[in-house]
Amino acid sequence: MNKIENSSKPVMWMMGLLLTGFLAGCGSSSGGGGGSTAQPGTVSVSMTDAPACGFDQVNVTVSKVRVHQSEKASENAAGWTDITLNPARKINLLDLNDPDPTEPNRALEFLGVTPLEAGHYTQLRLVLVPNGGNSPPANSVVLSGPPPSAEIPLETPSAVQSGIKLIHQFTVDSGQRVDLLLDFDACKSIVHTGSGKYKLKPVIKVIPFVLNGIDGFVDKTLLVNNVMVSAQVNGTIVRATAPNTQTGEFFLAHLDPTNCPTTCYDVVITARNSPTDTCCATAVITGVPVPSSTSITTISTSGTPFTLQPSAFHAIAGTVSLINPPPPFPQPSVDDRDDGTVIVAAKQSLSGGPTVTVKTQVAMLKDDTATVVGDYKYELVLPIAAPSSASYGALPITPDSSGQTAVAGIYTVYGSGQTPTTVYATQDPAPSSVDISGVSADRSFTLAPLMK
Repeated sequence: MNKIENSSKPVMWMMGLLLTGFLAGCGSSSGGGGGSTAQPGTVSVSMTDAPACGFDQVNVTVSKVRVHQSEKASENAAGWTDITLNPARKINLLDLNDPDPTEPNRALEFLGVTPLEAGHYTQLRLVLVPNGGNSPPANSVVLSGPPPSAEIPLETPSAVQSGIKLIHQFTVDSGQRVDLLLDFDACKSIVHTGSGKYKLKPVIKVIPFVLNGIDGFVDKTLLVNNVMVSAQVNGTIVRATAPNTQTGEFFLAHLDPTNCPTTCYDVVITARNSPTDTCCATAVITGVPVPSSTSITTISTSGTPFTLQPSAFHAIAGTVSLINPPPPFPQPSVDDRDDGTVIVAAKQSLSGGPTVTVKTQVAMLKDDTATVVGDYKYELVLPIAAPSSASYGALPITPDSSGQTAVAGIYTVYGSGQTPTTVYATQDPAPSSVDISGVSADRSFTLAPLMK
């Protein structure tokens, strides 16, 4: 059983955490003629995290990062090159998204360097320290409040302790720098078991890393409302971050420049809301370009930060039921519907503009699973005031709600689910809009396996 009930931070969108490593050093190799010596190259390994739904902290303690030329090499094989952290470092994956004005690398935490010969590499391993009964635990989660929970141990299986194995091919040429990003998806990596424990099942992919992105500021007076900023394409969250708690600055990093100029990014600013709050309505800046892999686009400054309009709130809530199709469709070999990750998203279509995701949540397994398998519950608390919007252009950019009154309080809920064996993506009834401007609404639905 695997669920966290409340999503205070959007799902599957990036936050910055760094493991910058492998500055190549003194290694050498002989060429085919005359014993010529290849010059060392450089590999930088970084790690980033999607904001974790329902958590204020996701802590891991890193002891080393390892790299090998063979994807089949075991942990005890010869030929590993290691970055060893001494002492091991405990890192909250959710901390390093904040752009610190005193740090030139923007939320990147340097972990070490090691010699690395030029050559072709196919395996990386991220090695964590086991909890071992330590207090506080080396690896832990803190559930979102208020008030926040104490640190809850995050169990790491033996395979994690020997190194999270990542298969990714890259070549370090003589004198060349290679940058890699380990994209750690905390929402899909943490399992809440039926016994109340939290286990780490790492979901990590390796992608190229170059610092680019979108930079801006949110009014600091709004930060008590847990503001989140995301970069979206066609309503899909690509990156998200929380503004710096001191300055209000946000930085959406590692954006693919191929989305521009034909698509570009929509920057969506939201707040964690409850029915008793008076803040905040959604704000959207559409068509933000990121022209290249090294460009940083500024959309607001500390002198003219973005503000959010006040709003009352209603909720969309319900049950998501994972169902298996009847014969003759293929049936899963194991009924693991209670061990899934079910994600629910509320989207809003702007007048004359894009559809954006306003809030997402990882649904929680319902308490009646002793008799009903595969039922999950969710509740999305959403602003009912009209969203504000503005197109990217010359600063200052000032989002305005005057053209969006027709969509105030109107949302569409989408769901998806995945168990260890099955992807659930066929929603019934099909997603349709609901108006919660006057009252909260129920939207229960089923998800069936994705049929090929």
